[in-house]
Amino acid sequence: MTRINYYRVVVGGLIAGAVINVIEFLVNGLWLKDRWAEAMRAINRAPEMSAGQTTALNLWGFLMGIAAVWLYSEMRDRYGPGWRSALCAASAVWVIGYMASAIPGIAMGVFPAGLMIIGTLVGLIEVVLGTELGAWYYRPAN
Repeated sequence: MTRINYYRVVVGGLIAGAVINVIEFLVNGLWLKDRWAEAMRAINRAPEMSAGQTTALNLWGFLMGIAAVWLYSEMRDRYGPGWRSALCAASAVWVIGYMASAIPGIAMGVFPAGLMIIGTLVGLIEVVLGTELGAWYYRPAN
């Protein structure tokens, strides 16, 4: 069993997180901005995100990236290095970090289901792309 290279987990995770955050900005910050503003007004919240909220969501993106690359590093010994292991790691992170977290908001009617579904499906794309790039960077410790 190889030793995990935690430096490369963090750097690869930051790469993955950067991909996640860029796609989140493009989709939610530009493309769906007006729909999110309307959804926030519907629950009596400010339609524009504050600097603190933006920081928290960017931190979340980087944490998702680090978690995905860490999971990939753990899966390499069992499933082998490469895109399939990265896809498995990304899928696990997506189910826990995206899909499972969207269900309560949809079920309780906090946010429009269509908006949450778009975000969850885009999340699958961003976490797979980010994890694949982070996994490409990762190498185990010697």
